[in-house]
Amino acid sequence: MNTLQAIILAIIEGITEFLPVSSTGHMVIASSFMGIAKDDFTKLFEIVIQLAAILSVVVIYWKKFFDFSRIQFYIKLIIAVIPALIIGGLFKKHIEAMLETPIFIAIILLLGGIILIFVDKWFTNPIINDDAEISNKKAFLIGCYQTLAVVFPGLSRSAATIIGGMQQGLTRKTAAEFSFFLAVPTMMAATVKSIYDVYKNSPEVLSTDNLGILAIGNIVAFIVAYASIKFFIGFLTKNGFKFFGYYRIILGIALLVIHFFIHPLTVS
Repeated sequence: MNTLQAIILAIIEGITEFLPVSSTGHMVIASSFMGIAKDDFTKLFEIVIQLAAILSVVVIYWKKFFDFSRIQFYIKLIIAVIPALIIGGLFKKHIEAMLETPIFIAIILLLGGIILIFVDKWFTNPIINDDAEISNKKAFLIGCYQTLAVVFPGLSRSAATIIGGMQQGLTRKTAAEFSFFLAVPTMMAATVKSIYDVYKNSPEVLSTDNLGILAIGNIVAFIVAYASIKFFIGFLTKNGFKFFGYYRIILGIALLVIHFFIHPLTVS
């Protein structure tokens, strides 16, 4: 991976992290087209820069995130992240295998898009307008929805948790914000695990040059995500999911056409 490729992936991550379109799916597809998807450093890069993008949430919502008088807020996040930690650990090899098959991600993008077109009609009477009203049980159930995105790369962690929140009676805005907060411990755990695995099995990946590229990618992902997060909140609150559903369907179909009629999508 060179610096330009890192910047391209970081921009894609920053734009798509908070949108219900799967940032992981977009990065895997993009890295496949660039011919770097199979590289061990690319796999690490795509996970670590997600944490950088998500840390923009901490900056934007710093008053809420660092209000230590709201101990229940942190307890809910811990409860909600547990399912993903367990499932992620159990299905790590399965997930890595799926990430090496862009065609699978294309199919999930398409199917997920169909769901998003109809999801606004399913939950029309939200009753929870603040995360303080979310019970521990509801937090856990939202965390269970997050595991769907863990098992099926391309589904979108953001989409899964927001829909999970809406199913539990949260407004779109409250569900989106809780999804953002939940992403912080989730991606922090994923990043630490990925760096540890690379350090243990392939320490040469953490070369000085690669660390420099990783630093650039993190900075770009953070800046782009910071700029895009408020746009998404406003757009989602006003317009719902339908636009993103159509986008996913169009992208999924386009990728399938490319795979079957132009050039097979592979990680090699």
